[in-house]
Amino acid sequence: MSKISAAITAVGGYLPDYVLTNQVLETMVDTNDEWITSRTGIKERRILKEEGKGTSFLAINAAQDLIAKSGINPEEIELVIVATATPDMKAASTAAYTATQIGATNAFSYDLEAACSSFLFGMSTAARYIESGRYKKVLLIGADKNSSMINYKDRATCIIFGDGAGAVLFEPNNEGLGLQDEYLRSDGSGREFLQAKFGGSSYKTTTDALENNEHCIFQDGKTVFKNAVSKMADVSERILQRNNLNNDDISWLAAHQANKRIIDATAKRINLEDKKVMMNIQKYGNTTSATLPLLLYDYESKLKKGDKIIFAAFGGGFTWGSIYLKWAY
Repeated sequence: MSKISAAITAVGGYLPDYVLTNQVLETMVDTNDEWITSRTGIKERRILKEEGKGTSFLAINAAQDLIAKSGINPEEIELVIVATATPDMKAASTAAYTATQIGATNAFSYDLEAACSSFLFGMSTAARYIESGRYKKVLLIGADKNSSMINYKDRATCIIFGDGAGAVLFEPNNEGLGLQDEYLRSDGSGREFLQAKFGGSSYKTTTDALENNEHCIFQDGKTVFKNAVSKMADVSERILQRNNLNNDDISWLAAHQANKRIIDATAKRINLEDKKVMMNIQKYGNTTSATLPLLLYDYESKLKKGDKIIFAAFGGGFTWGSIYLKWAY
């Protein structure tokens, strides 16, 4: 009996309708299109503006898109993982609500949070369930409503983040396709440099905190940028070396869409030409947990069976890593 590997067999995505352009941001904060574009590569981002709609709304729509495109019966899904840094609520599971709303009534479900690395770590988790042989269909969704924790007077963060969701279905594969290797890391000493401090169990939300926007994302941009550049490049290079791959072997780099300069630095480290680098940061900004599946969503028509894809991400915590996957369809 051949070894079971975990392969992605379907992809879905969802972006909110409202487009927040750099030109609109110019009217909200001291910035301009040239400054944003030259430093981040971002031209616009999508924002979920409807009152009362949160991350589950994005996740549900991405999952429904996958279900409609693939024709899968949602009752056959056995596990739903929602990778997110912005759950609907602190106590109730976003994944449980998402699973129920899409008709995955036979699935168990849970949220997974590792900041911008959430989906990458979710890929590892989903693969283990499939490789065990116990489960046949695992739905992994990366979704974030980042606008819910953005201070739109803070130029350092409001220009970067957008809202969105992407979904993938993992199933068993006996052809040697799917997830091949992973190298995942974390370092908690970095959490002071990128965090949304108030509202968790250590720092409850207070009137003063709200008035000072301390429940919103804070980042030390230079420190985060420096670590993201070095760590994403390091793990991408390591995963190639570990699997005896060179730049000619690689079909695509799917890197977390936080900053175009970080993506370019990662591609340069592994000598990968621009045409092999997936890029949509200019349209969506940093959608945190959703960046990697939204890359697959946008590039799905260009992917071929057997394509070798290197995934890489870096997020608050710090969390980071790389995954090597062979495309299965």
